[in-house]
Amino acid sequence: MQIDQVVAQWSREEQAVRARLLAPGIAAREQVRPLTGMQMFEAIFAGELPPPPMGDTLDFVPIHMAPGVAVFQGRPQPRHYNPMGSVHGGWFATLLDSAVGCAVHTTLPAGQGYTTLELKINLVRALTDAVPLVRAEGKVIHAGRQVATAEGRIVGPDGKLYAHATTTCLIFS
Repeated sequence: MQIDQVVAQWSREEQAVRARLLAPGIAAREQVRPLTGMQMFEAIFAGELPPPPMGDTLDFVPIHMAPGVAVFQGRPQPRHYNPMGSVHGGWFATLLDSAVGCAVHTTLPAGQGYTTLELKINLVRALTDAVPLVRAEGKVIHAGRQVATAEGRIVGPDGKLYAHATTTCLIFS
């Protein structure tokens, strides 16, 4: 598939997801506590719970969730730039932390949460708004009772790798 075809497909997928998401807000703990990780994401995609507002702040949206997998899509913008004229490493980090953390979250039973203990990122290519969309794909490596690990990658529509990461998450009740 050519780059412009991939961009068009990714844009259509994003529009379909955004059409189902509620207006920005914050879900109450009481709403999410009785749900498994997958049930929470299903409720977000069904428009029953609001997505986290961080996505609006940094121009990214969840695209797909499955057990052990999370995909987010982002739009690099000049407002995300560092003083050198490329996307700030914090944007990469937040996008990847969302993908790998939510991949872990999809595996959790009701009543459990997680927090990032460690996030290791390698930025391998500069990113600007010349790349219209990128995807952060997170996958669980290990999901234990107290600790989970996951890996993630940011790729462009041409398949180029922009960054990769690993995380260690603490699981808690």
